[in-house]
Amino acid sequence: QVQLVESGGGLVQPGGSLRLSCTASSRIFNIYNMGWYRQVPGKQRELVASITTGMSTNYADSVKGRFTISRDNAKNTVYLQMNTLKTEDTAVYYCNSFPPTDRYWGQGTQVTVSS
Repeated sequence: QVQLVESGGGLVQPGGSLRLSCTASSRIFNIYNMGWYRQVPGKQRELVASITTGMSTNYADSVKGRFTISRDNAKNTVYLQMNTLKTEDTAVYYCNSFPPTDRYWGQGTQVTVSS
């Protein structure tokens, strides 16, 4: 079964950094555009950043200049480097194809930004 597994979340103080990883169980994801998404309770899941197979990137305005998405196709992994974290970045972070595919949603990784 093809799946995506997110990791790297945790508790960090405002202004801190985290790097999230999303590892795919299959090389099939190397042919997909990929995205990082996040969701807080009571709100819709939102796209944070995306990266194409050609390495073009795009970011939500709220994270532009602070987050960097990248991918390593040899490792079937997509990363999200998050710097200068803010309390409003607190959420569960997910990776998926872009646009997302329902059957690929994983459990996500919790990011909590708090002092």
